[in-house]
Amino acid sequence: MRTALALGFAATAAGLFVHDTWRALPAERFALSLVLAALACLLAWPLRARLRGKMASAIAAIWFLALVVYAGALPVLAAAALGLAALGVGLWLVPVRMPARAAIAASVGLIAIAGLAGWTLAWPIHRAVVWWPLLVVVVAWRHRAILDALRPALAGWRAAVDAAPRAAAATVLLFGLASTACWLPSLQMDDLTYHLGLPAQLRLHAAYAPDARVQMWAYAPWAGDVLHGLVGVMAGREAHGAMNALWLLLTAGAAGALLTALHAAPRERWAALALLASLPPLVWMAAGQQTELAATAVTLALAAVIVADAPGRLWAGTVLFAGLFALKPVHGIAALPLLAYAAWRHRHTLPWSRMPAAIALFALVALSSEAMAWRATGNPLLPLFNHVFRAPAMPPIALDDARWHAGFAPDLLWRMTFDTDRYYEGWDGALGFAAIALGGLWLLALLRGPRRGLLVSASLAMLLPLLPMQYARYAWPGLCLLLVLLPIGAEARLGRRAFAWSFVALCVLDLAFQANASWLHHASVMKRTLRSPFDDAALLRDWLPERLLLRRLPPGDRGAVLAADPGRGFVAELGGRGRTVSPHAPWLQREAQAADGDGSGAAWRRLFAAHGIRWVLGDAADASPALRAGLDRAGAQTFAREGTTTLWRLPPASAPEAP
Repeated sequence: MRTALALGFAATAAGLFVHDTWRALPAERFALSLVLAALACLLAWPLRARLRGKMASAIAAIWFLALVVYAGALPVLAAAALGLAALGVGLWLVPVRMPARAAIAASVGLIAIAGLAGWTLAWPIHRAVVWWPLLVVVVAWRHRAILDALRPALAGWRAAVDAAPRAAAATVLLFGLASTACWLPSLQMDDLTYHLGLPAQLRLHAAYAPDARVQMWAYAPWAGDVLHGLVGVMAGREAHGAMNALWLLLTAGAAGALLTALHAAPRERWAALALLASLPPLVWMAAGQQTELAATAVTLALAAVIVADAPGRLWAGTVLFAGLFALKPVHGIAALPLLAYAAWRHRHTLPWSRMPAAIALFALVALSSEAMAWRATGNPLLPLFNHVFRAPAMPPIALDDARWHAGFAPDLLWRMTFDTDRYYEGWDGALGFAAIALGGLWLLALLRGPRRGLLVSASLAMLLPLLPMQYARYAWPGLCLLLVLLPIGAEARLGRRAFAWSFVALCVLDLAFQANASWLHHASVMKRTLRSPFDDAALLRDWLPERLLLRRLPPGDRGAVLAADPGRGFVAELGGRGRTVSPHAPWLQREAQAADGDGSGAAWRRLFAAHGIRWVLGDAADASPALRAGLDRAGAQTFAREGTTTLWRLPPASAPEAP
């Protein structure tokens, strides 16, 4: 095994130099991570005495306090209330003998809440005065079961820390560094153009009214956005950071449950968790509302439910499997090998008589968005396969992204590791190097390990999403599952010292390239956030002036706002008032392209009137001559400006209120 591990590390070193990946090292941002880690340790040191000498617990307390400061006390409290209520719900479905039962039950409960709430989005009931009492009642009703689940969880934490205190402290430090992504405001394009829409509508209107003509992803599976929305409703503000911190905690808990069920040694468990925490994409997932963070926690929880020696797993497994589809269908498809492995592993004890009820439960949890889309548009998978269903809400086209067709080949994992920007919106090294460095361990475990079936399933879960499109983000949950399995059994074969130093070196290498995972960390966004924990104006002025301008809209105004730059349709936070000319609104995009061909501006003027546009957001320096002429014809006046980014107001007579 030592030879296999050495070959993996040698291959990693060769790849770093052959592909010049080492030149992409973000040294300055890596230094900031080291400074934050040192500061957390320094602040945690005085707490050791009060926490019985547990440095890991002290560091965790410091990271939690930092989360409260930067993400907000009320959002953190709202996420905690949702998590506790989810735990109370999930305990009904999770077997008593499940390892790390609290983490698995909380994941099951969150998915169940999201699945049920998905059917009620159109009802104007999603208010803080509804959700706070509802969750408090659930927690009060289930408080004994919750306490009975949390006590062994805390005891298990203490025992795990006592078994390997230094490894525990290092792992908590790495998860804390990943959690710093939860401190950032929403800055990612997909959030600003789409994901913020549902939470914003719930906050502003207490209901969600999707319109696929305005946003073609309006009916896409919405479980993740529902949970972000509920926390936001309870907090009265954008609260994705607190919700993502909860998913980070549950990811660690689910991985711990899986490792415990597979009888990993204490240091192997901490090594696997540290490896997971140091993987660069984790900070990208934790900084926004993409589904992969939640899908990773749910995938790990599903694997733990499958392998644990805990009869009565059907309901928990069904909810988790349904949750993957409710988050994004690709995650459910990726989990099909796990489902096949479960069917084979438990083939002699499958409860066939309960399968109809399990299928009904799956539909209840997974299919609210598909049912709503089918009823409203005629395409249950909108915007996918509209060339088949031909829903009038958007053109009959087959969606595809030409950026992510580099080709599926035997060396795909190698190329994704060292030539990452062809497969991911980041820089080279953005996926980390564990897949190559531990390739020898994977091969040995596959050839002669006792968990061959599970490893094959995890490998397929990583590879399946890459078959139609080589986009690394979709493979992320499967990759995390696979990497968590690889340290199991390695300590005894490698020896304690070789095992420890190998994983320390790998985690440090991955941490060094962590900032390459997204522009948020590659740029100076974290520095600005650290300097201004309670004011993001300076940060937005440099990176997203559109958000500052939208905050200046007069209270009570209901006029539609058009983002006139097709590459910067950042109006999702307006909760239904926003309009874009980006590919997310294909019909409006075509109208805008046609209007740009009319130099007189008359076509733009007609577009403003037809869509009830009262405000136009764009860059005055880059606006087309036709758009400028259209603004002049409509009598638009500059309302506010940040640099060249401008918010124009149209006269009321030229545009009615937004529908």
